[in-house]
Amino acid sequence: MKLKELLKNILSEEELEIAPSSFDVVGDIAIIDIPKELEKKEKKIAEKLLEFKQINTVLKKEGKVENEFRLRKLKYIAGEKKKETIHIEYGCRFKLNLEEVYFSPRLGSERERIVSQVKEGEKVLVMFAGIGPYAIQIGKKTKAKIVYAVEINPKAVKYMEENLRLNKVQDKIKVFEGDVREVVPRLKEKFDRIVIPLPKRGENFLDVARKVAKKNAMIHFYTFADSKEKAVENIDAKIKVLEVVECGSYAKYSSRYCVDFIFG
Repeated sequence: MKLKELLKNILSEEELEIAPSSFDVVGDIAIIDIPKELEKKEKKIAEKLLEFKQINTVLKKEGKVENEFRLRKLKYIAGEKKKETIHIEYGCRFKLNLEEVYFSPRLGSERERIVSQVKEGEKVLVMFAGIGPYAIQIGKKTKAKIVYAVEINPKAVKYMEENLRLNKVQDKIKVFEGDVREVVPRLKEKFDRIVIPLPKRGENFLDVARKVAKKNAMIHFYTFADSKEKAVENIDAKIKVLEVVECGSYAKYSSRYCVDFIFG
């Protein structure tokens, strides 16, 4: 059932016009963006979401995504009072606290797309690895030789290390805590594939990726843009573009894109 259909009995026609049409689900927690005009009815809206059998908690987005860790404040509204959950994605389990780490459930199919491309024996680098969704799925589902995962948020690193154990991939993934620009040069490795899932400012780290990329290494670069052409233009480097994939809307006139390319 569509969300607005569910809310028909508690909102007027005017309120339905501004009501959210979707929400995110991470594990058993629903995350919804409620406009200020409907704040007085947020409890009733949340209680409607609890009618979905997989949802035990409803949180509301508060403010904008902030700081280098890409975090957002979340307000508890209804259900079980918690912000930690275990999310299952394509057979992998990810434990996380939604207010302490960055995670987007909307990228599940996109992560699966990347996983499907990894070849046997590859050395893979995941920058801005978060709680490990890219690294763990690659480690668990492919025959990559090794996956290096770099993350600056210490709480995300803690969850990633726990998620390695949950998914039994400790021997396939090496975790490094710290700034990509400082950590990656110290690895003294060259990689067949590099994932850069930082859609804001990711272009500032392409020089780091170039230095550790093998010849013809595949780069998966994420960016926000209003078209595929603009997404490629965000890369200020000589490259050979192999594919540009739209993987979710970001704002009214902007989407998230992944540009798959090889350095020229």
